[in-house]
Amino acid sequence: MMQTLITACRVACFTLLLTGLAYPLLVTGLAQLLFPHKANGGLVQDERGRVAGSELIGQKFSHPAYFQSRPSAAGERGYDALASGGSNYGVTSRKLRDRVISDLESLKKQNPEAAAQVPAELLTASASGLDPHLSPAGARWQVPRVAKARNAAPERIEAVVRNYIESRDLGFLGEPRVNVLLLNLALDRQLGKP
Repeated sequence: MMQTLITACRVACFTLLLTGLAYPLLVTGLAQLLFPHKANGGLVQDERGRVAGSELIGQKFSHPAYFQSRPSAAGERGYDALASGGSNYGVTSRKLRDRVISDLESLKKQNPEAAAQVPAELLTASASGLDPHLSPAGARWQVPRVAKARNAAPERIEAVVRNYIESRDLGFLGEPRVNVLLLNLALDRQLGKP
């Protein structure tokens, strides 16, 4: 019995050291070596050198001169990185339908010159509630509002969007996308803050 207890304690200690210390140190070291920017949070600085956010975590932009992110169900008011997650409302949920209808009316009111068809990702939250990207169509749909708020030609705003379209990872994974934070910071650099 004592021999079994000693063996169990040795296995437990070995497993604890392997999975609780060695593996996390190895993964952290590899991440720092291979992807240091992302491993350190993907922090992005504005033109003054202040941290404006993370390119890995979506945030809310409400000013009409900025592109808006997807809706967020993370936390009570959304975009809470400590409460990442979806709303868990099913397709038959009345709360989800009411929220989407409310968001649709709000988007159409804020974007009167935009196309009638609102891209789906502007009405639906991602699974994490913190997706920092939009499809190029989702960004282009907002161009008229942003151009008007910045008193700029829509073609100029469209050119900025085009320059910030990220291609598929490794050429075949995922879809083309636009990082909303990076796009908004680029607009500030090129056109000034609103």
